[in-house]
Amino acid sequence: MRDIKLEQENLADRDKKHLWHPLTQHKVSGEMLPVVKAKDSVLTDDKGNDYIDAISSWYTAVYGHCNPYITSKVAKQMQNLDQVVFSGFTHKPAIELSEALIKILPEGQQKLFFNDNGSTSTEIGIKMALQYHHNLGNDRKVMLAFEEGFHGDTFGAMSVSGLSVYNGAFEDHFIRVERIPVPTGDNNQKVIDKLKQIIASHNIAGFIYEPLIQGAAAMKFHDAEGLNEILKVCREHDIVRVADEVMTGFGKTGKYFASDYIEEKPDVICMSKALTAGLLPMGLTSCTQKIYDAFYSEDIAKGLFHGHTYTANPLACSAALAAVELLTSKDIQENIQRISGCNADFVQKLTHHPRVKNTRSKGVIMAFELDIKTDRYGDLRNKLFQFFMDKGVFLRPLGNTIYIVPPYVISDEELKKVYAVIEESLVVF
Repeated sequence: MRDIKLEQENLADRDKKHLWHPLTQHKVSGEMLPVVKAKDSVLTDDKGNDYIDAISSWYTAVYGHCNPYITSKVAKQMQNLDQVVFSGFTHKPAIELSEALIKILPEGQQKLFFNDNGSTSTEIGIKMALQYHHNLGNDRKVMLAFEEGFHGDTFGAMSVSGLSVYNGAFEDHFIRVERIPVPTGDNNQKVIDKLKQIIASHNIAGFIYEPLIQGAAAMKFHDAEGLNEILKVCREHDIVRVADEVMTGFGKTGKYFASDYIEEKPDVICMSKALTAGLLPMGLTSCTQKIYDAFYSEDIAKGLFHGHTYTANPLACSAALAAVELLTSKDIQENIQRISGCNADFVQKLTHHPRVKNTRSKGVIMAFELDIKTDRYGDLRNKLFQFFMDKGVFLRPLGNTIYIVPPYVISDEELKKVYAVIEESLVVF
């Protein structure tokens, strides 16, 4: 039998032998930090050090790590039905989740298509937009997207993403995409003018967008009224509106979905991350009855022929259903408002700091830029990351952007520590 203590001591060394980590250039990266335990808002490494998870582990574990309500529901489901093919079969967890989600999704959503993660949820959203017009006999093969958007790492998702650092080797293989700037309030009419020019000269099938906040673009906010006008023009031209709520969904902006702030509702919504509360991987793509009806035909070829082995996995569905129940609970809603208020106060405190610019917050999301020029994955970012970790706070800066998306269960004391460490970084860097 292996020595368990020796195994833990050698985790970082053992990791290097076989593992290839995401978004990592291993030639210049240091060792990966072994995490051996997580509970509520805290991660614990193999040496017993604790870190406040101030970004909810990439915006997933919003109800806290190892939430007992969610884990108990999944454990119970695990004893009854673990996995079954979702083509030709169905099961209670998927049905109950669909019923719960329809109650909280923005108005008009009617059908749900299960998938595996955020990238595949947007991939299917793109497919829905393109095939919708194909099935109707419309010659529309071009997608519309925002500049600097990010929608995932699969080919369709990469195609509509505007961050070239992710896409470089693959751009010759992309689908056709036209881009418009995000509306900022000052440029709304210019954006609409460009949109109309693109519509007039290209056969646009769908518009994919991150509503109000572009996550990978460093929590870049845009104007709700401007986005509403874009969506209105798209509706008038039967352009399928695909809202990528993978990051923004399930309470992070202060409402269930960022689309709830906007009068014009999407035709398609892409979901993942907090959908299953960080416990199990799963994605969902919802759509209106109108979109679904374009696929509903005696012609088999008009069906949406996309499937994943673990589509609608019963355990993941159980986790997601428990997560929705928590999201709609009084306690979690009060916590979201509490954190939103604290973030707003902290933003106000930072607004006139000489090292800070572009402070902003919405819901539990708070961000600002250090008034220093640096590359997205430059040395400053690495130094900031290590500084925060040394202080017991897990933050993951994007270039010179520092942001937090804390779990809804974070305590006031933990939140104050996050703020204090951020303020301390302003003195050091």
